[in-house]
Amino acid sequence: MEYASADPSVVKSIRQRVLLNAWLRALRRPNALPSLADFDPDAGSDELADMMGFDVEGDHAAARFVITHEGARLTATYGSGHVALDKRTNRYLDEAIGPDRYARVVACYRECVARRRPTYSVTLVQDADGKEVSYERLLLPFGNAGTVTQIVGSYKAISIEGGFKVQNLMGLQAGNAPAILVQAVIDHAVPAARPAANDVVELD
Repeated sequence: MEYASADPSVVKSIRQRVLLNAWLRALRRPNALPSLADFDPDAGSDELADMMGFDVEGDHAAARFVITHEGARLTATYGSGHVALDKRTNRYLDEAIGPDRYARVVACYRECVARRRPTYSVTLVQDADGKEVSYERLLLPFGNAGTVTQIVGSYKAISIEGGFKVQNLMGLQAGNAPAILVQAVIDHAVPAARPAANDVVELD
C-alpha cells in the first residue's frame, strides 16, 4: 500500500491530533521543518509512556534511527521489559525490535524522512487472546536546513472489543504480518496560526 497524501483528519486518536497540532504550530514557514526546541505538545507524563524519540542518522534509504526515549507502555508492547533500563535508549531501532518487525515498519520512518512531513499508519494486530487491536503510529519530523535530524513518535493501541493484553502485543506478530489499514503522509494541513474554517494549504 502506497502512502497517500492526507490532512490531519486522517488521525483517529484525539491525543495524537493534539501532538500533530503542536507540530503545526512549531512549523515556522512553508517547506521548512520545525525545530524540536519549538515543539510544545503539553504532554503529561502519562502521554510520554506512549511516545518514543529518535535521532536520525543518514538520509532516505540509508537512514537509521537511534532511540533517545522509550515510553514505558511501549516497552511492554514490544516485550522488551527484560532489557535493562539504562540500555533501552542509545540503541538503533532495527536492533531493538529485530529484523522481521523492522522490515514491516521502516517504510513509515523512511517516508517521514524523505517527505519531511508527519506520517501516520494504522495496522490491525491481535493480542494473546486473539482480540483485534488497531495499532496507530504517528511520526513527527524535526530538523533544520531541510534535513530531518529527529523524529518524535506517538503509538496508540485501541480495540473495539474492549480490554486487551498489551504485553508483547507487537512481539506476537513476529511470524504473522499485521494487516495494514492506513498509510498516510500528512502534507495537507490547516495553518497553525489564525486558521480559517475551510482554509487548507499544501505543505510539500
